[in-house]
Amino acid sequence: MSGFTGNMQLVYVLAAACFVVGLHLMNSPATARRGNQVSTSGMVIAGIATLILLIHSGTVTATGWAVLIAGTAIGSAAGLYAARTVQMTAMPQLVSMFNSVGGGAAALVAVSGYIHAEAGGPGSGGVLGTTTVTTLLDVIIGAVTFSGSIVAAGKLQGLVPGQPIIFRGGRLITLALTIVVIGAAVFLLTNASLPALLIVALASMAFGVMMVLPIGGADMPVVISLLNAFTGTAVAMAGFVIANWALIVAGALVGASGGILTKLMADAMNRSLANIIMGGFGTGDSAAAIDAAPDAQVRSIAADDAAIQLAYASKVIIVPGYGLAAAQAQHGVAELAKTLEERGIEVSYAIHPVAGRMPGHMNVLLAEANVPYPQLVEMEEINPEFARTDVALVIGANDVTNPAARRSGSPISGMPILDVDQARSIIVIKRSMGHGYAGLDNELYIDPKTSMYFADAKKAMAELTSAVKTLVG
Repeated sequence: MSGFTGNMQLVYVLAAACFVVGLHLMNSPATARRGNQVSTSGMVIAGIATLILLIHSGTVTATGWAVLIAGTAIGSAAGLYAARTVQMTAMPQLVSMFNSVGGGAAALVAVSGYIHAEAGGPGSGGVLGTTTVTTLLDVIIGAVTFSGSIVAAGKLQGLVPGQPIIFRGGRLITLALTIVVIGAAVFLLTNASLPALLIVALASMAFGVMMVLPIGGADMPVVISLLNAFTGTAVAMAGFVIANWALIVAGALVGASGGILTKLMADAMNRSLANIIMGGFGTGDSAAAIDAAPDAQVRSIAADDAAIQLAYASKVIIVPGYGLAAAQAQHGVAELAKTLEERGIEVSYAIHPVAGRMPGHMNVLLAEANVPYPQLVEMEEINPEFARTDVALVIGANDVTNPAARRSGSPISGMPILDVDQARSIIVIKRSMGHGYAGLDNELYIDPKTSMYFADAKKAMAELTSAVKTLVG
């Protein structure tokens, strides 16, 4: 290794250190923005270092430079456009597409590296060794991530039906694809064969589709985390293929953190990862009325009555859900909370791990409205507080508040939920009596302590805030 190359590797180590520090800062909402900035700085350093290496090596042709410049320009423009225009409600779909692009790019790096190795002459490719093994892993994981993430994004966007798509012979097809991937991989380990590598890639892409199709909309947050871990692992494998320390470290960090998050999300739903992958539940495609008992009643409430409960409470817990995100009501709820706090009312937010459509969805959404970080309380800490809460204000949250989870025989039995029904009074803001992504009716809505405020969340926040201000002068 020349002195120049060695120095550039040290620069890559610096970039990797930025990734580690950035990830550590993301542990807290208060420092997450700075962590993002530090990680971005590391990526900029790594990109500049790579550009310098390419210029120094002189191996890139004029055509190659044109392709690099065009790809950088197109990718940067697409990223900037997405960052400025994509709403928070569509962020999970965007994350899935980013996962897809990352996995696909990593797989292409492996294929390119293999072609380059084969072109080096006899013995340069197709041998049992580290390069071939990491190339295979890169292609398999990257291809599965590429196709699986596209299907996941389609489900979230409504382009693919949200319910589990299961058809006769589906599991046999998945098993056959697995056998094809393993067989072609074993053949490739002992024989230099680009067609075999392409078979591995195509079969892996088909496997990714078959893996995600049977998973329902309710499990998409877990699937996003899992595919994110896949992307990181594929990128790390790509780093081994081209001997790039920055890729190895960055990919390993994403893979490890994504894997941990996937486990935490599965635990939050009280389901094993294997159970989720084998076929999820829930549709998210349609609403259904509650099939209540004959004596059960749903009680609606007007803005003035809800304002009286809120204005004269001592403690209020706000429970945000996807309905709040869909209505872009985060600024309205922050204004309502501020109005209540000015009257000396204690206000906090109950954050369920799987509220919304992706991990941390509610935290990011409320941070956008400058809600103080200490008021965002996780489920384990907030649940004991409901029993001494005057009003629980549920805004667009459904499955994560459903008492049916405490009963056996329900599809969500055992799933940890927010103990909203323990509050003295409950106000639920929803546009209709529709169910959530688990496809279940919410028993909370027929609780005698519950009042339903039927309205769009953004409109409801404005009406409640106005009513409270009018009431207290």
